[in-house]
Amino acid sequence: QVQLVESGGGLVQAGGSLRLSCAASGRTFSSYYMGWFRRAPGKEREFVAGISGSGGSTVYADSVKGRFTISRDNAKNTIYLHLSSLKPEDTAVYYCAGKVRLGLPTRVDRAYDYWGQGTQVTVSS
Repeated sequence: QVQLVESGGGLVQAGGSLRLSCAASGRTFSSYYMGWFRRAPGKEREFVAGISGSGGSTVYADSVKGRFTISRDNAKNTIYLHLSSLKPEDTAVYYCAGKVRLGLPTRVDRAYDYWGQGTQVTVSS
């Protein structure tokens, strides 16, 4: 069983930055593909970014490409999401997720096996 705990959310002005962290339990963290998703008020949960177990491969949603950066530190069992040039439309609850099953699409939330409780990011205009 893997537990994921996000932190780092908060209130920030448009154009500002935040760094979200997701700490994971478990001794095989480096074997999990990890992703960040978000759910805005009144909308479905959407994919934000994903990173391979080694950290060598990353993917991003078009809406955040060039503004957000996903990274991981396997020695600390932690992944990060650096958010910059924030916009009010980035306001959402952000979730980290871990995917164990190979071959499933990385942008689909149903492919992920473990989820954190979420952290709120609010961007004011």
